[in-house]
Amino acid sequence: MKVIKITNVKYLKDYTLEITFNDGKSQKIDFQPFLKNSQHPEILKYLNHELFKQYEIIDGDLIWNDYDLIFPIWDLYQNTILPKAKSEEIAS
Repeated sequence: MKVIKITNVKYLKDYTLEITFNDGKSQKIDFQPFLKNSQHPEILKYLNHELFKQYEIIDGDLIWNDYDLIFPIWDLYQNTILPKAKSEEIAS
């Protein structure tokens, strides 16, 4: 079984990134719903575009500010950074 890692991240617009994985799969992920629905100030600060754009790839993970913000790789791979119930609530 191959370990999934991020190989490339491209900023698209607003809070949307295109993430490419080592198996060739690519996801366009909008982080805005996650950020806006957080109640934690350490997450809300990433609504600042300049801070949001300061991501990096370390050991195949997408991180911000020395692991201040990081998402499970599988959630990024499946484009499910919000729990299903929460994403349905936001959509309605």
